[in-house]
Amino acid sequence: MKRSIFSIVILVLAVFKSSICFAQFPILDYYDNPRPKVVATGEISKDGGVAAPSDAISMFNGKDFSEWKGNPKWIIKDGTITCFPGSGYLYSKREFADFQLHVEFKFAEDITGPDNMRGNSGIFLHGLYEIQILETYQNFNKFHVNGYAGSIYTQHAPLVNPMHKPGEWNTFEIIFTAPSFNPDGSYRTNPRVTVLFNGILVQNNAIIYGLTAGARVEQKTKGGIAIQEHGSTVTFRNIWVREL
Repeated sequence: MKRSIFSIVILVLAVFKSSICFAQFPILDYYDNPRPKVVATGEISKDGGVAAPSDAISMFNGKDFSEWKGNPKWIIKDGTITCFPGSGYLYSKREFADFQLHVEFKFAEDITGPDNMRGNSGIFLHGLYEIQILETYQNFNKFHVNGYAGSIYTQHAPLVNPMHKPGEWNTFEIIFTAPSFNPDGSYRTNPRVTVLFNGILVQNNAIIYGLTAGARVEQKTKGGIAIQEHGSTVTFRNIWVREL
């Protein structure tokens, strides 16, 4: 009887040891390499603006449209760039796969207009997926909530509304993961996006289901960044990208 029990114990230990082997549990220990790349943070202005860090691509240098296509009519003044009705979209010359995008924007202190035209603009990731810009301070704007600032337009409303009042700067920190595709053109993995709006999480690794305002799938693993002009006046600064 004792021999039988001993045999069972040995068998159980052998199976357990084997399962550990097959599971390939990591060995938790200290290691020294590789060291993380050192990145110098960008200068922070008195009003909270964040310049590009050392490993970023500056998409607007405060002086010209060298990173943008076409012949934009936007106004450059004092290190900022402003769209106005009829000025058209901005389209980046560069294309990106996965990236971190930093954008700062503000509306005129005396902004007027109906709900959907109060500072209406947007950031199009890969030129396809819109992160909405709209003056929605204190929820006074009664536009549909999945069209609020920080929404993935028509797909996901922002988790909260941290919009600053008109005349003050706002910041988007956008982390975008590009999609992959099946041979038939359908998503293998959907695009995903995380958005920090004035430092507060409003989109948490959210799934994007296709082009905003339609959800049609377009087979694209790299793309540019577009900034929308939608019949409103919006001012931007400190636009930079880090490729991931």
